Amino acid sequence: MQGQSKPIVLIVDDMPENIDVLRAILAEDYVLKVATRGDKAIELCQTEPRPDLVLLDVMMPGMDGYEVCRRLKEDPRTKRIPVIFVTAMNEVGDEVKGLELGAVDYLTKPVQPAIVKARVRNHLRLYKQTLLLERILDQCSTELAAMKEFLDLKVLEEQREK
Repeated sequence: MQGQSKPIVLIVDDMPENIDVLRAILAEDYVLKVATRGDKAIELCQTEPRPDLVLLDVMMPGMDGYEVCRRLKEDPRTKRIPVIFVTAMNEVGDEVKGLELGAVDYLTKPVQPAIVKARVRNHLRLYKQTLLLERILDQCSTELAAMKEFLDLKVLEEQREK
């Protein structure tokens, strides 16, 4: 997560009362950003500092949440940001569609505050661990490449000496 003390959570919903409910649940522990349209959500996800997690409604005018999620997951800059759908759509097929598009979780309205807090906290932990592992892997790859280059030079030197 990006160096600030609190993770950034983006709430995307076209209904102010739904935003207010999530804001009341999460405001103490997170920096909250809000979007009421899908295109604005995508813009906020592409702009630094990027959110660490997105809470996304499905039913919105214009671009629906499924399309927002699809676009976020297609963009290399935003594809790793965890998306949790928070929606009144409670059919199994709706949930399956959301998860197949790349969402990490699916919550139905009306939300339970303890469940929202737990899911957000857990997915942020997983995201943080994933970012840490990626940094470690990048560092190991860089070190391995440097060792290979060093060894290749040693082999060349030994061949010249012969």
